Amino acid sequence: MMLDDSREPCHSHVQTQLRRLQVLRLHLSSLHEPTHLVIQSPCRASASHPEAKVSKAADAIALIPDSAVITVAGFVGLGFPEYLVTALRKRFDSTQHPRNLHIVAVAACGDGKGRGLDELAVDGLVSTATFGWAGLSPKLLEMITAKKIDAWNLPLGVVSHLLRDTAARRAGPVTHIGLGTFVDPREQGGKLTSPDQADIVHLVQMGKKQLLWYEAPPKVHAALLRGTTADLDGNISFEKEALYLDSLNMVLLQAMAAHNSGGVVIVQVERIVDRGTMNTRNAHIPGAIVDKIVLAPAEKHWMHLGSQHYDGSLSGEVRAPISSIVALPMNERKIIAHRTMLMIDRPHAIVNLGIGMPEGVATICTTHGHHNPSALPINLSTEAGSIGGVPTGGLRFGASHNAAAHMPCASMIDFYNGGGVDVACLGMAEVDEEGNVNVSYFPPRTPGCGGFIDISQTAKKVIFVGSFTSGGLKVHLEGGKLQIDQEGRSRKFTKKVQQKTFAASSSNGRPIMYVTERAVFKLVEGKGLELVEVAPGVDIQKDVLDLMGFRPLMPQVKDMDRRCFSK
Repeated sequence: MMLDDSREPCHSHVQTQLRRLQVLRLHLSSLHEPTHLVIQSPCRASASHPEAKVSKAADAIALIPDSAVITVAGFVGLGFPEYLVTALRKRFDSTQHPRNLHIVAVAACGDGKGRGLDELAVDGLVSTATFGWAGLSPKLLEMITAKKIDAWNLPLGVVSHLLRDTAARRAGPVTHIGLGTFVDPREQGGKLTSPDQADIVHLVQMGKKQLLWYEAPPKVHAALLRGTTADLDGNISFEKEALYLDSLNMVLLQAMAAHNSGGVVIVQVERIVDRGTMNTRNAHIPGAIVDKIVLAPAEKHWMHLGSQHYDGSLSGEVRAPISSIVALPMNERKIIAHRTMLMIDRPHAIVNLGIGMPEGVATICTTHGHHNPSALPINLSTEAGSIGGVPTGGLRFGASHNAAAHMPCASMIDFYNGGGVDVACLGMAEVDEEGNVNVSYFPPRTPGCGGFIDISQTAKKVIFVGSFTSGGLKVHLEGGKLQIDQEGRSRKFTKKVQQKTFAASSSNGRPIMYVTERAVFKLVEGKGLELVEVAPGVDIQKDVLDLMGFRPLMPQVKDMDRRCFSK
């Protein structure tokens, strides 16, 4: 009898918990959202309550008022809350509300074909924008170019720190980052639409130092975020996100900024679990500051906007074999990446790779690292927060295969700003005779500066990389010599850049190099560019000097390393 008596309460308890689980499932199914409910044990299931945070996307978005300042998660093509953004666009199309939003984005997500923040690029919905980079949001950039919205482009790291300071109710970052560039108020102050826009960047004097003060938004009214898993209390984890800890930090800053402003924090996830079942160490955003969680369908919750495929080597779940990395084909990109890799001159260096042409350096280090003993034990990193492994490119830029560790974006920028990068490999769209570089403005394209200013002003050594001309350039190798079959339509070396993204005046004695497929230059402080190397087979006059808008210094020119021209 004693045994039977002990069993009966347990059986009754289990039945009660199962009934509660049924109620919970009915509640979730009534929301007409996909019901990927994950519960570790039926005995842990809890009943629904009238103030549940689980919400329909449309109901959550309805909480955003007109004229709100909103921040949207994501980095280039990664970690974008697409389901929420689509719901926001649908609400505006049907009700014309919310109107006149101010978007704050660190590295605006997009695929260049209409997805991402371009969904919000419609008259009346957005009135202002502050961003670090928006190169894959062409419709948004077109609205800026057409002066339909007021926009400010600031260094990516500054934007992340603006959110941090809004969360802490500070006035905004005061830093040397941006001095002498187009974000300096003595140049453009980061204004993209009109000189009459509000001044949000100010030159200040602190002791003997001139610095820039970037005004933080006083409030963030809504944060549209994304994670992997949410429990019913709103705690969010990021176990399947490519920018794992970066997403944690950046999204957490966005969440705190909105919460401390009295705004609404909305997070889309791919699954929901019961309260009390999430390991507390995995709860990266505390539910206490999350207002609504929305269960997203798989087609609106891609790891990155380029593919629905989940890659565990980007989230840290698995390690991909290095042999799976495809070698670069022999072309100008490979030559440039190879010559750049040979300039990494210290073992265990921390190296930053920019977007575009520099991405090839990661591949060449993997396939040809034996050509440069100093390049073998280097630590490749991105401003998004990954360090170690092999950084990816395209819509996955910012993540890394087999990363050794991840740092929060804002913390990585702090590290970069303090000179933590030994060698930075960055792109170049225009270079002038003083050594200034433009990567942010070349109409009709105005992608923005991204992390370029944060990195180029502080790295111990900077290597700018890019083809000598662009737009149709064709080259081949013949007998170990470079042959130019067709020149590009656009010349990169010009008398004066259209916008100063890197200011040569900020070199401060650091080595600054410029690498192309046919020529290598270095910055001589106070004098300008010096031509130091040319590719074997190249005619200096015809293939180099005649295609430049100025004449560089040329005290001694030698051949580029011939290993770069061997197949």
